[in-house]
Amino acid sequence: MGEYDEATAFLGQTGPYYWRMFFLLNTVFMARGLNGLYIVFVAATPKHHCFIPEANLSAAWRKAIIPIEVVNGQEEQSRCHRYRLDEVRNLSALGYIPGRDVNLTELRQESCVDGWSYSQDIYQSTIVTEWDLVCDNQWMVPFATSALYVGYLFGSLISGQLSDRFGRKKIIFVSLASQSLFGLVLAFSSSWMMFCVIYLLFGASQISLYISAYVLGTEVLSNSMRVLFSTLGSCLFDCFGDMLLPGIAFGVRSWRTLLIILSSLSVAYIPLWWLLPESPRWLFTQGRTREADAIVRYAARTNKVEAPLVIFKEAENEVLLPVPPKQYTFLDILKSSNICCITLLCLFSWLAINIGYFGLGLNTSNLSGDPFLNCFLSAAVEVPAYIAATWFLKKYPRRILLSSFLTTGGVFLLLIQTVPKTHRGFAVALEMIAKFGFTMAFSTVYIYTAELYPTVLRNMGIGICSSAARIGSITAPYIVYLGAYSKYLPYILMGSLIISSSVVNLFLPETLNKDLPETLEQMQKCHG
Repeated sequence: MGEYDEATAFLGQTGPYYWRMFFLLNTVFMARGLNGLYIVFVAATPKHHCFIPEANLSAAWRKAIIPIEVVNGQEEQSRCHRYRLDEVRNLSALGYIPGRDVNLTELRQESCVDGWSYSQDIYQSTIVTEWDLVCDNQWMVPFATSALYVGYLFGSLISGQLSDRFGRKKIIFVSLASQSLFGLVLAFSSSWMMFCVIYLLFGASQISLYISAYVLGTEVLSNSMRVLFSTLGSCLFDCFGDMLLPGIAFGVRSWRTLLIILSSLSVAYIPLWWLLPESPRWLFTQGRTREADAIVRYAARTNKVEAPLVIFKEAENEVLLPVPPKQYTFLDILKSSNICCITLLCLFSWLAINIGYFGLGLNTSNLSGDPFLNCFLSAAVEVPAYIAATWFLKKYPRRILLSSFLTTGGVFLLLIQTVPKTHRGFAVALEMIAKFGFTMAFSTVYIYTAELYPTVLRNMGIGICSSAARIGSITAPYIVYLGAYSKYLPYILMGSLIISSSVVNLFLPETLNKDLPETLEQMQKCHG
């Protein structure tokens, strides 16, 4: 048993203090969920066609000037071209009737030189309608989305070191304030380039908030509640935030107003500064035993248990540490072959899970129907997956579960290519089963990784693994894009990668019913 776990065993596994920390920390994840997917609405592309200026055209020609194209088997107005305005004006002046006197297919076409007309049936405004991110500029929309995940990448790398050096609590609130600030600045962006830069910074603060809050929860809560926090806690409350988002977006159809409202909600988290403690486990590893002692004694009073006269041996005499505690960096992960091995295996798992999860997300986001309802259902479908993962994690080894969940997702991805075009409903069902597997794997890999790393490197380790996840989310759109050349290629690549990860994952050590390691020496070994 680790020194901290042994010293605090008198607190028990449950109690009012643990439940209070459980719910307070989970409200932080709701903040991330509310702000995590609003790009779906902010960067939505409504129906559009070339703008037709007043040019003395007859009603028949104004209706016919937009060519008809066949898209996905259905006829619709062209989004990027119109018949040449000068030719149409001349034909209209001569009184010719389109389709009767003139064969429209023989007319020359031109691009939307006068801009576009956008439908406001669903959205009042988006960044697409404001900066005309369509046709030749449509690549700017996925690029803006990628900016968020690039921010996740940098935030994952930086937040781990900052949190391990300055403490979990401080970084949580710095990240929360930064997310709110960048969200407000984002609402006043004057150009697409400014939006992308600020969105990158927003992403860095958002992932920093998630990782720091997650690590604080795993270190403050007891061993038995750690599983509940990692699944039905962090993941489920994040999902609740995702489910609330479409309701707010439904009532606010302007992208700037939506961002202002969502950013302003962070004010409600200010009281948490006085309600959330610093991680006593982190304080203990830093030699700040007096502060850790005070927090643990408060927990004992709240749980109505009697604390021993001396909780930590260092509390008797804090001069026991002759030198300041060692500050760990990324280089410490490379010094040991064992921790380097564990890190590489975890990186591969996080990368594969994100490629599969985000790749499927790109497909489900294109479903027909009401976008607000689709977004809600996309989040709601994850609820049973998190509940199932919680039940499994209490009973079965992490290593076997993670490999099983990954295999489920990978196999069903490979099966999709065998479904005929006439059975799209069955193909969608297979995608949902695959997403169910990826969701369970995602909730498992977080707690598994947190239990593998020691306290002195835990936040940094999860940050590095989260960076691999961000690379996966950035890469996934390009894998999906390969479908333009072969519709089966993305599924084959994603499915093969994920199944390979399920096999590699078996070389990791098991952590079920094990105490959290405090030092590098207490870490378990990779299986050879």
